Amino acid sequence: MAKTGSLSINSENIFPIIKKWLYSDHDIFYRELISNGCDAITKLKKLEMMGEWEKPEDLEFKIQVTVNPEDKTITIEDNGMGMTEEEMDEYINQIAFSGAQDFLNKYKDKANEDQIIGHFGLGFYSAFMVADKVTIDSLSYRADAKPVHWESEGGTEFDMKDGDKETVGTRITLYLNEDSTEFANEYRAREVIEKYCSFMPVPIFLDNAAAEPEYETIEKDELNEKDTIVETIVEEAKTEEKENEDGTKETVEVSPAKEKYKILKRPVSLSDVNPLWNKHPNECTEEEYKAFYRKVFMDFKEPLFWIHLNMDYPFNLKGILYFPKINMEYESIEGTIKLYNNQVFIADNIKEVIPEFLMLLKGVIDCPDLPLNVSRSALQNDGFVKKISDYITKKVADKLSGMCKTDRENYEKYWDDISPFIKFGCLRDEKFAEKMDDYIIFKDLDGKYLTLKDYLESVKDKHENKVFYVTDEKEQSQYINMFREEKLNAVILTHNIDNPFITHEEQKHENVKFLRIDADVNEIFKEEVKEEDKEALENQTKTLTDVFRKALGNDKLEVKVEKLKNESVSSMITVAEETRRMQEMMKMYNMYGMDPSMFGGTGEVLVLNANNSLVKYVLEHTDGEKTPVICEQLYDLALLSHGTLSPERMTKFIARSNQIMTELAE
Repeated sequence: MAKTGSLSINSENIFPIIKKWLYSDHDIFYRELISNGCDAITKLKKLEMMGEWEKPEDLEFKIQVTVNPEDKTITIEDNGMGMTEEEMDEYINQIAFSGAQDFLNKYKDKANEDQIIGHFGLGFYSAFMVADKVTIDSLSYRADAKPVHWESEGGTEFDMKDGDKETVGTRITLYLNEDSTEFANEYRAREVIEKYCSFMPVPIFLDNAAAEPEYETIEKDELNEKDTIVETIVEEAKTEEKENEDGTKETVEVSPAKEKYKILKRPVSLSDVNPLWNKHPNECTEEEYKAFYRKVFMDFKEPLFWIHLNMDYPFNLKGILYFPKINMEYESIEGTIKLYNNQVFIADNIKEVIPEFLMLLKGVIDCPDLPLNVSRSALQNDGFVKKISDYITKKVADKLSGMCKTDRENYEKYWDDISPFIKFGCLRDEKFAEKMDDYIIFKDLDGKYLTLKDYLESVKDKHENKVFYVTDEKEQSQYINMFREEKLNAVILTHNIDNPFITHEEQKHENVKFLRIDADVNEIFKEEVKEEDKEALENQTKTLTDVFRKALGNDKLEVKVEKLKNESVSSMITVAEETRRMQEMMKMYNMYGMDPSMFGGTGEVLVLNANNSLVKYVLEHTDGEKTPVICEQLYDLALLSHGTLSPERMTKFIARSNQIMTELAE
């Protein structure tokens, strides 16, 4: 039988789902209930601005959170607009009816939507994730309004009647379940409130009803009418004996008698209602930026610099991004970008809003226009979010390129710290890479910074479109010295991210090739070989290959003989650029034990200098008694100049070196 109609949802079915799945973190109820209190106060302020309500002179807007670990209760009270019985029936008894949205609809021509936090109507029900029973006491700002009391156990049934609240606002009391009593602990409550509510636009105070009162002592001129005086302390005048010029002594008053007052300790708000990101950049001092960084991120190393985001159109976005010192291994770089919505903390590092590479930074971003889902903890899939992400990327690129153009000295000073971040950004974001292309700089052997274009221009007469680079100045010192002797230049690339980055640069810049300085022997280091001598060099290579393979017990060893200008260089190791990059890629992806040659690599090559006396000796004494020892020594010296020896080879090298010196001494 066919039938049509409307789906029916009852509280018995939906409430267990709300209690379990509405929010991923149960501590978030603090944020939701305090946010509702902020909304109530914000709406009342707007009514005052519109002339529909007059604020009493002595009223100070605030939210008071009181925990009682003995009674296992939490009370959250605001002095906002409050609710009438009809409003409570509408906003509380109807799940997902948004009071904030209703207010905006009513005053859409007068109210500024951006400053209202709640848009969802479900925040209040987060209380039932931690409480077996919840009560609400509220008194509306409206003239002749009567207080109303509401309570519910489990959230499926409620009881609403006349209340006894005497001041305008709303007080919510949570009677915690046994699994959630931790939230009535003062220190746990403080931790959660500071996590979510540190920058809410209303002062938030926390009190422990079960704790002994705390006191502080103040001077008389610090006393104000709100202080509760517990005790007046009279300090007598201080005197001292003074000797006059004629030798007589007299007692003089050093400081007069004064009164001090012991008072109940003044409450301190847990929220900063005017966070730094809401100010105009021109109004912020360098010390304020640094103090904010220390406070929010508990990082006492000074940031390098920062970007203050301040945009009103086409969307509202403010924030501060800090560039910390990140000159470390790429895997251990970890930043934090805190996302806020109208000064309410949403989450850390939401990838839909924050470009992935920016998550290496530390900062805050506040965007009231974000299309949040019901829990305020995740973003709806929205093209608008992509525009925000693109804007942030653009602002970062603009800041960096502007610094390179107008403050090159500081840009170079920071480069070693920020280059991993910039290079990662280029790898992950093509638009960012395009904007930064002319502002990537490289440090050369003399510590001078050059753009890729500058470097290629300076070396085009010697090796056009080739960029030689160093990954370890100590291990590659032999090659660096050879470069310096020939007045060749190279750049320093020591970070893990440089290997994929140079591949990216080669793809971006056609015909440009990056070569590590030990990838091959540069033609500039070699003597010019006449045509008639080439065959002899090939024969020497064949001969020395056989001799060294036999001496080292390695029949796969690749040997190359060259005539180098510097006769003192006997041997060196080179590794083809493609092979070395493949080896590094395999290490990165834990592909240990695989043979690089399967990817077409040629492995390491032992380069021998035909002009060196030791190499000549081996050529002349291929079957000599000392030849095997010299071959091993030449090979180990080449390995040492290239990097380090294995423990076994190092042991043999030391023993062999001692043996050679002993024979020389005899």
